Amino acid sequence: MSAPSAATIEDVARLAEVSIATVSRAIHTPEKVAKTTRLRVNEAIAVTGYTTNAMARSLRMGKSNMILIVAPDIGDPNFSNILVGLETEARQRGYGLLISHTQNDPERELEYLRFLNSNQAAGLILFTGHIPYGFNAGDGARLPSTVAVFEPFEHADIPYVGVDDRAGARKAVDHLLAIGHRRIAFIGDSKTKVGYIRRRQGYEDGLSALGVPLADRQVMSGDGSLESGRVAVEQLFMRDRLPTAFLCVNDMTAIGVILALTARGYDLPHDFSVIGFDDVPQAGFISPSLTTVAQPRTAIGKHAMTTLLSLLNGTKPKEREMLLVPDLTIRMSVTVPPTRPSRVSGTRY
Repeated sequence: MSAPSAATIEDVARLAEVSIATVSRAIHTPEKVAKTTRLRVNEAIAVTGYTTNAMARSLRMGKSNMILIVAPDIGDPNFSNILVGLETEARQRGYGLLISHTQNDPERELEYLRFLNSNQAAGLILFTGHIPYGFNAGDGARLPSTVAVFEPFEHADIPYVGVDDRAGARKAVDHLLAIGHRRIAFIGDSKTKVGYIRRRQGYEDGLSALGVPLADRQVMSGDGSLESGRVAVEQLFMRDRLPTAFLCVNDMTAIGVILALTARGYDLPHDFSVIGFDDVPQAGFISPSLTTVAQPRTAIGKHAMTTLLSLLNGTKPKEREMLLVPDLTIRMSVTVPPTRPSRVSGTRY
């Protein structure tokens, strides 16, 4: 028995009762098609199982319809949902995605740069926070249309779409202050990661607005890993005075803090409150479940792809950065500060 043939654009047009040209416009430039017509086309696509083949179309048109995604770690919990948003928007406009996993290896980035220079990709989405290694504008090299996500660029004229890190951290620290915390530690300070720097700024903004003295602010460096959270707790226990709450630069750091405090025998959140940032899947399963700042990751992906496709059409964004407002997800890792010493010996409030 032979396999059924793949659905064609003619099949979609016939089922939706529109012309082939209308189907093409609904896929590639949906903003130019009436909403009711677009819905009929989308329903016909779903029924027939029709898929656009971006690579084949690139060959026919003599130009690339592929977007290159450069990511240092595709295992990062934030990556997959941003990718969903990127892919959804790209597919609706007739583009396909190529994913490059660099693992922070300069040689890999150089390989993908050669790929770009051979015109096999129309545009570039960067998760790395830096220009690809090996790129040198002085050699006459030119990046294709490029948009950054996840990690902003500090000194590059590249559009960025991401979460408002500063506003998110401010929401978190304001929540802790509202329920009575004053000695709040920030875990994950960085000199190089722009997003982390902005999150610390949000932390400082909230404390300064309420007049919390510098003596009650404790800032610990970290690289965003689970281990950095554990190390920060050990270092804090060498000091004379402990915080009552921890604001962590991301969820993995927060989980490291929770594990370290739990290993010392503390009862969370009775003894200490902890807030993370990102709302990765693990945040809901750690005990206690983690209160965290939720990134609108799918929306970030959609807006980033929309921005890139506008660049490909010659339209520059009005602002270099599009910052989406995050939400605070309340779970079980935060409560009012303790009013008496912990039952575990060694706690110093």
